[in-house]
Amino acid sequence: MSHESPARSGSGYLLLVVLLVLQIGTIAGVVVLPPLVKVLLALAAVVGFFCWFGFYMVHPNQGKVLQLFGRYVGTDRENGLRWANPLYSKKTVSLRVRNFESGRLKVNDANGNPIEIAAVIVWRVVDTAEAVFEVDDYENYVTIQSEAALRNLATSYPYEYDTDDERLSLRSDSNSISQKLRAEVQDRLQKAGVDVLEARLSHLAYAPEIAQAMLQRQQASAVLAARKIIVEGAVGMVSDALEQLKQQGVVELDDERRAAMVSNLLVVLCGDQPARPVINAGSLY
Repeated sequence: MSHESPARSGSGYLLLVVLLVLQIGTIAGVVVLPPLVKVLLALAAVVGFFCWFGFYMVHPNQGKVLQLFGRYVGTDRENGLRWANPLYSKKTVSLRVRNFESGRLKVNDANGNPIEIAAVIVWRVVDTAEAVFEVDDYENYVTIQSEAALRNLATSYPYEYDTDDERLSLRSDSNSISQKLRAEVQDRLQKAGVDVLEARLSHLAYAPEIAQAMLQRQQASAVLAARKIIVEGAVGMVSDALEQLKQQGVVELDDERRAAMVSNLLVVLCGDQPARPVINAGSLY
């Protein structure tokens, strides 16, 4: 694999002054000096003109990948006006932080439910040699591999876990899922000299064809969970009420009356409608 190495280059400001003086001097010498010297000065002028092609600019957070007839000679990250061998080819690679947002992918989660999912990937190039020479087009490579990692992640976890499921879920464990997505994307982009700074889900939903059914399922699960809590609380309250009545000697209840009171209390406590009490002035028998 190719790895980045610093290029041998120089500051272009001093050489700019030298070449200007050289060009002016050669032009003046051709006019006033003898013919033999004029030939030498003309050759010097040609060489000086050729040296002008060695100048290039390096902006902040940018690198220039230098090649000599296809051979990698180094990367220049020094900012400002630079000069190197005019025969070098120079390819600009941005080192700035970039965002990539995938399209909404339609995949099946670990339970086989069709879902729509999308993610935002924050990345930057850290090794210009790998980015340029190890892959054909590193920007397109980031796009394709990020979407492939997102698809693989979506099929590995359920959209939402059941009450007895200990697996991570895409909806409830967003932080853990984001860390796993970043690790998988980084593993795929390592060979391209790319560092993944952050990866997070930007869209997550059931596919339209099952969205309504899944919403009803979630509502039913919520109702059952709420009813379970209500029943557990009601049983505790009834037990405490019977125990206090017995300890304080308010009333002596046989098994039949105890069952009737438990039934009435549970109806009042667990019902979803306001209770309508009926006053019984006579005996239960």
